[in-house]
Amino acid sequence: MKAGLVGYARTGKTTLFNALTGLHKGGPSARGQVNLGAIRVPDARVDALAAVFQPKKTTHAEMSFVDVPGPTGKGSGLDADALRALAEVDAFCLVVRGFEAPDGTAPDPVRELSDFDSELVLYDLAIAEKRLDRLRKEKHKGTAEYHELERVHAQLDAGAPLRTMKWSAAEEGEMAHFQFLSRRPMLVVVNVSEAQAAEPHSPEVLAAARQRGAEVLQLCASVESEIAQLPPADQPEFLRSLGLAEPARARFIRAAYGLLDLISYFTVGEDEVRAWPIRKGDRAPRAAGRIHSDLERGFIRAEVLHYEDFISCGSESKARQEGKLRLEGKEYVVKDGDILNIRFSV
Repeated sequence: MKAGLVGYARTGKTTLFNALTGLHKGGPSARGQVNLGAIRVPDARVDALAAVFQPKKTTHAEMSFVDVPGPTGKGSGLDADALRALAEVDAFCLVVRGFEAPDGTAPDPVRELSDFDSELVLYDLAIAEKRLDRLRKEKHKGTAEYHELERVHAQLDAGAPLRTMKWSAAEEGEMAHFQFLSRRPMLVVVNVSEAQAAEPHSPEVLAAARQRGAEVLQLCASVESEIAQLPPADQPEFLRSLGLAEPARARFIRAAYGLLDLISYFTVGEDEVRAWPIRKGDRAPRAAGRIHSDLERGFIRAEVLHYEDFISCGSESKARQEGKLRLEGKEYVVKDGDILNIRFSV
């Protein structure tokens, strides 16, 4: 699962990418090209479990980010390389400028959001029109695909992104092979000045994002870069001086994790405490397959204990006595925070 960091030039997108991925430590990522980075997902539950089990190894969940080169300015459009990169990510984190430019130009994050989303809509509209034309020529106007594409075309032709549409499971299946970009979830990241880092969101940006089915997060990329380069012991004091409770980096990663519809379950023991990212709604065998394909193929059942129950009981044995630890079969939908022990046979 990958999230794409996108945005116009001079929004601070690559500065944020470097701060998020830690690439500033080994030299900054290259501007104007696709850059890749993996980010550890902060999770206090992993740290708490590690404190209990004292494992040889502690592993947080990770997610991949792609720094995608965007349009250089209004009307310039997305080039072929950027569109190919966008097609390969599962969600967009759009960075918009919320600070005054060095030349005094006032920020206009709502326009940047509107312009970028319009690019996605136009891209999708071209795909829908091309396929509809082909279906008409092949006399397939009565098919489910044709009717669904007509609905998609009407939405796009009105200038609205596909992420705001309601789709049934059957419609989702019908459209799954189309790489519609405006269907992807989007997080709008407003990059503000240091003085605005602790201020509330702009109502105008919130309204514009919600109209497009997107979420909003506000941060200061330059501050995040400074924080990322400080020793961990010095970070809390620096954050307090800015009126911040935690680095926006942590909020951003959690928001992006949720944007990808991901949750975490845990495996615990003396060797390792580990968080495993899975899709919300995944059943136990598929979740087991994240560890190894043999566990999915030979899945029998899973011992399940939720993190909150483990913490309240204080131990697995106490949780078992109180009936909090249970056995679940192949149809069990894994919950965020479940601690699993997989039983399997191959």
